[in-house]
Amino acid sequence: MSLDLFAFLSMAVLVLGGGLGAVTSKNIAHAALFLLISLAGVAGVFILLVAEFLALVQILIYGGAVTIVLLFALMLTRVEEFSKVADNAQRPIAAVLAALVFVAMAAVFLTETLPTQPLHRAGIESVGHALFTQWAIPFEVASLVLLVALIGAIIIARGSEKEGE
Repeated sequence: MSLDLFAFLSMAVLVLGGGLGAVTSKNIAHAALFLLISLAGVAGVFILLVAEFLALVQILIYGGAVTIVLLFALMLTRVEEFSKVADNAQRPIAAVLAALVFVAMAAVFLTETLPTQPLHRAGIESVGHALFTQWAIPFEVASLVLLVALIGAIIIARGSEKEGE
């Protein structure tokens, strides 16, 4: 087994294990930590694909910021309101649909051959230039959407606090 294959399989185990832990965990804080493990595995895959910038963005933005926002949202909600919710009645339907999607993807993966290309580095300078020239407006719009979502979560949490008084 080559070192590249071993590294890829290790990252695949992190991604799949973290994803399964995030989906099956009963504790929402543990699910957030499993999500962080899965996102770190995706960053490892980006490193294997010689996409260091994407790996850095994966760790900083998704692994850091999104997980922190998720944990803040958990801290701002009232846990007592959800204590009566034990399970979802749609769980069997979701399991069947997930199995069907897995079978379809496995069939495509096993029957089709994907074209391969040699890897080449984009370089941080070219990515930065494209980000701040060609993609500047979408980047700012995405940051505004995240800011509005965070402010909305705070307003909803404060509104429920005032209703409880």
